[in-house]
Amino acid sequence: MPFPGSSLVRDTIVMILSGGQGERLYPLTKYRSKPAVPFGGKYRIIDFSLSNCLNSGLRKVYVLTQYKSESLNQHLLEAWSIFNPELGEFIYSVPPQRKMNNDWYLGTANAIYQNKNLFSNDKKAKWVLILSGDHIYKMDYLRLVQYHIDKKADVSISCIEVPGGEASRFGIVGVDSDHKVNSFIEKPQVPPEIPDRPGYSFVNMGIYVFNANILREVFDEMESKNIKTHDFGEDIIPYMVESHLDVRAYKFADKNKKKSPYWKDIGTIDSYFDASLDLISVNPEFNLYDSDWSMRTYQYQYPPAKTVSHEGERVGRSLNSLVCDGSIISGGLVERALIGPNVRINSFAYVTDSIIMNNCDVGRHARIRRAILDKNVHIPEGYEIGYDRDADTRKFTVTESGIVVIEKNAVL
Repeated sequence: MPFPGSSLVRDTIVMILSGGQGERLYPLTKYRSKPAVPFGGKYRIIDFSLSNCLNSGLRKVYVLTQYKSESLNQHLLEAWSIFNPELGEFIYSVPPQRKMNNDWYLGTANAIYQNKNLFSNDKKAKWVLILSGDHIYKMDYLRLVQYHIDKKADVSISCIEVPGGEASRFGIVGVDSDHKVNSFIEKPQVPPEIPDRPGYSFVNMGIYVFNANILREVFDEMESKNIKTHDFGEDIIPYMVESHLDVRAYKFADKNKKKSPYWKDIGTIDSYFDASLDLISVNPEFNLYDSDWSMRTYQYQYPPAKTVSHEGERVGRSLNSLVCDGSIISGGLVERALIGPNVRINSFAYVTDSIIMNNCDVGRHARIRRAILDKNVHIPEGYEIGYDRDADTRKFTVTESGIVVIEKNAVL
């Protein structure tokens, strides 16, 4: 593998697509974009793609923002101002500037197209690595770039193997025996199988590495022919396949150190809730505790988490839960929950199977079950959430499976 000072590292530009509205995650996305949504107690969703970049040695990163980007920009400034411009390192937030036809970003490819000046000839970029800022996974991107170079490809697509019965929900990459891409189909009823893995199909992960000059040429050629260039999956990749350019599929090499590869596109409240609560299981699918591939985020300057027991039945307890710095469980009981930074659980309160984000205060004798409390929510004394669906539905967002979501800064 290349060492951090190699040309492979120096000549790769990373562009992270981070402008998604995340409508299906509403109300968690009422005040922020999807990549800025908290995950795992102390992280933001974008931290996982950025941590992969850092662990891979890639330190030339553009984050393309669009919707409700204030929270994301603040997080990038506070948590990720770690690169040295004097060494050619950077992480820059790039908002839409309506460079082309006075449009906002019209899709994944259009966001790159409007910023193609960032990997123009004078930028010394040979390869452009394009990522999504709203997926949870661990990956060494340099292995993908090296595979791309070894195959002499024009574009390489990272793909994960999925059983055929599940594949029809995704964009499927059809390949030959050498993993050269021969089709790119969105949600096919009969997904093409991987030649050396019958019963499985390659799902597009939304991770691409392009030769910079090829990407510029493809954009210019499609524009000259008045061909839509809004989306990679619908427009760019199918055009490149039909034009007989060398498009390759790269089998996802997971750094998560688990039996099954882990890659999550957390698109709904229910999937977000399930992925979050899995982190507190005895053997979680996603490994947060691997120091060889650590996840970085902003570290609040809070004291350690604390449990406080008083006289009699006022026993502060946390069972099978993640509890972040600055939080105090004072005479209450927390079971199977994620407690974010600077949270207060007061006497006789009961919290179970829930996600409590930063700066929340749960009053005495309150009961919370199967709920997500966004930041800065105060639960009054004796209040109940998750026990009366009809009452919850009148006041809050409730999913079909019964997850109650209370929006940021809500006053109850």
